[in-house]
Amino acid sequence: MKEGKKYTLQTLPFVVPTDDGKVIKEHFGLASDGNSEISIAHMVAPPGWSEPYQTPEFDEYTFIIKGKKQFIIEGDTIILEARQSIKIEKNTRLQYSNPFAEPCEYIAICLPAFSIDSVNREDQ
Repeated sequence: MKEGKKYTLQTLPFVVPTDDGKVIKEHFGLASDGNSEISIAHMVAPPGWSEPYQTPEFDEYTFIIKGKKQFIIEGDTIILEARQSIKIEKNTRLQYSNPFAEPCEYIAICLPAFSIDSVNREDQ
């Protein structure tokens, strides 16, 4: 009896529709394969991009590939550059932005998976 395969190869990530110029390609997660335990996305934030403050109900790990990304985490401003990473614990108030002249390319991993219902974005 042949066992089922022990891997999932992702060649067509789900491209999340945005209206702010940010490119989000979710490889694994709720939108791409229905996985509620983890989400992994490749993102490119254009110069001048920002999101409203939020208090997510998930841990988020970010790894910067190119460029810089600004984080305001409970009042502390942190700027990550290429080859740097950060973990932000769930229920932490923060804001993400790219106020710099170059795009920022990065990987984001959320545990449990990102959900628009659990990100808790504030009104702008």
